[in-house]
Amino acid sequence: MKKIGIILTASALSIGMFSSAVSAAGTGGAQPYNVMTQVAAVDVTVSKEDLLKKFKASFPGIFDSVKASEFYMHSYENPYENKTRYDMSFNKQVKGKEIYGSIGFSGDNFEIESFHYEPVTTADALFPAKVSKDEAKKIANDFVQKYIKDGSYQLTEGMNDFYYSPQLLTRPIRYSFSFNRVQDGIAIQDQNVNVTILGSGEIVEFNRFNTSKSSTFEDVKKLNDSKEALAKIKDNVTAKLQYQITASDEINKYDVKLVYTPDVLSLNATTGEWFNSYEFLAEHPAKKGYEMIVEKALPAKQNGITKEEAKKTAENLLKVDSSKVKLSIQSVEETKNYNGQDVISVQYMYNYSNGSGSGSNIEFDKKTGELVQFHSMKREITEYLEEKKDDKAISYEEALAKAVQYAKEYLPSNLHQYALPTDSFYEDPRGLYYFSFPRIVDGVLVSGDQINVHLENDGTLGGISINRPQIDEWPSKDKVISEKEAEEIFKKSVSLKTSYMKEYQKKENNHYNLIYSPQFNEEDYQVLEANTGKWFNQYNREVLPEVSHKTAADELNYLIQAKVLTVKDAKTFNGDATVSKGEAIKIMMNSLTYMYSGFPGGDSENVKQTFTNVDSKHTSYQAIERAVELGVLTADKSTFDVDSPITKEELSVWYIRALGLEEAAKQSKIFKNDYTDSKKIKAENAGYVVLADSLGLVKAEKNEFNPTKQVTYADLAVSTIRLGHEMSKKGRDYRFGY
Repeated sequence: MKKIGIILTASALSIGMFSSAVSAAGTGGAQPYNVMTQVAAVDVTVSKEDLLKKFKASFPGIFDSVKASEFYMHSYENPYENKTRYDMSFNKQVKGKEIYGSIGFSGDNFEIESFHYEPVTTADALFPAKVSKDEAKKIANDFVQKYIKDGSYQLTEGMNDFYYSPQLLTRPIRYSFSFNRVQDGIAIQDQNVNVTILGSGEIVEFNRFNTSKSSTFEDVKKLNDSKEALAKIKDNVTAKLQYQITASDEINKYDVKLVYTPDVLSLNATTGEWFNSYEFLAEHPAKKGYEMIVEKALPAKQNGITKEEAKKTAENLLKVDSSKVKLSIQSVEETKNYNGQDVISVQYMYNYSNGSGSGSNIEFDKKTGELVQFHSMKREITEYLEEKKDDKAISYEEALAKAVQYAKEYLPSNLHQYALPTDSFYEDPRGLYYFSFPRIVDGVLVSGDQINVHLENDGTLGGISINRPQIDEWPSKDKVISEKEAEEIFKKSVSLKTSYMKEYQKKENNHYNLIYSPQFNEEDYQVLEANTGKWFNQYNREVLPEVSHKTAADELNYLIQAKVLTVKDAKTFNGDATVSKGEAIKIMMNSLTYMYSGFPGGDSENVKQTFTNVDSKHTSYQAIERAVELGVLTADKSTFDVDSPITKEELSVWYIRALGLEEAAKQSKIFKNDYTDSKKIKAENAGYVVLADSLGLVKAEKNEFNPTKQVTYADLAVSTIRLGHEMSKKGRDYRFGY
């Protein structure tokens, strides 16, 4: 694999006239090379000056403070495209703070596909942001209309700045918007532009996807009557009962719901043929049951596997017949994967004769010796060495038989719980077959638990993996609404969306067909909860609660939307309730650092546990261990009082430690502790309290600090946001966890 990364590009456009936001002050760090690159494919010499001139002609005023000599430049050819790509990136210091960015180009005409910019974070980019989401939307729309000249674009409604993980208070607020290119007023499904705006109003990211000047489009005048198409969709829609698995907030725990999903294809809007995204079909596929891979359980591959056996098996799977490549096993370790499964992980590297290399890992089930996760890199190696590969593909039937054969060979003990594929396709441009074997429990398909197999076009194994979350209890089907009831809800809620789409299994296909796609409840990804018949979004884009409070409503609701604070019921939530130490440290850590959402790594026997009363199953475990790692909590006691309320004095100590000011705070004699209630403050904590007050984090009132006052949710929300600002100002960044 060629280890030349695609670095997105960057630039800053201000809220006003999109002027550059980068200061010209000082350059720090190593100096980039002044290079020219010769690209054989186009037989032309390209310089950084040429590319930067092209960029500034398209986006005037951007990166004015960055010289061509400050950019690094790379070029590479994508084996699946007939074009060369280039990227330029810079990293420099402005007023002692690091900024970086990049620009991406492609093709003979150096089309600008992307830019990216990470400026110095300013206070107006944090909460409360300088610009609202609606204001950011206008900035993004104005930018696209002004600068993107290859066609008309419209905002894709429903695109938002949704994230699964908490949003750190030290990182700027980001608003993301997506725009579809339109032809005759109809969106082209896969041609879009994404724009990201910071809370300060700066445009910091732009990506353009799949634009092609050679595309052809079906004539919009040939559109069939949408009412007839909608009636045809309604006549064919059926309800499919599924178990749906999503990760929960607890380590190695999953939420399982019984849901009904609509089962119906899209329609060609001019011919009336059914469309499954890969090809057109004259008839809608009949609803049928699941066919299991095997009827009875097969014996496990072996009774356990040692590290030495895992290494040997990995070497056999990974061996490459080439003198230009050397395989080396980097490490073999017993660990747990993100599902909490005991595995042996083999890390490996392919080293090439020119000194470069690439690698990955293979996982084996420790109990059975079966493969859990494997991806072959032989294709990448062949491409790197520029060796020819046979493009003749075996048939779909032959490929499926091969996939089943590999599944039986590498993970036999699981197969009696999995069915033949309901989802498979052939990727023509790359010559790959993909098969997904779903798990079936009590006759119901499990969404989120499957065996994946992909093959090279000649039938060689390209990769195999099993995603098997550990589920202790499956919801009962006894109280679900009937399929007929679910189908009636689907029929009442279905509408059509018209767009241009391709047949993706065809190689080098640039023709777009007019497609009527069904939407349910006016959204693309909604399903029904099977017990209640109520809608919810299957990607968990839930509407988070909004609480009320007389002084801290904005702060509380921001923490809720940022997923720092979890509130299940807005009506019963009391912002003036006191916060326990366990809950306070969890909120604080969620606001400052990302934390591993699965098992915290290593052997289960050697899992870190600082306090005897807080094991890995405790809801505050991750936050507490991360706080100990960062020095916010000390391990001078064997237990942590998770349930007692946090006081102002205790919170001050945590905040000052988080800011890295503990050594200063310990010098208590240099601080003037003249609060009217100074005697109530522990002598060893006086420096922490004075510092926290002077920085405006935990404040005194009328020269009374009230150190033993219990902190409320409202107090914590306000002070945590202040801490985020102070951390950002001081350049303290705890983004990464274990």
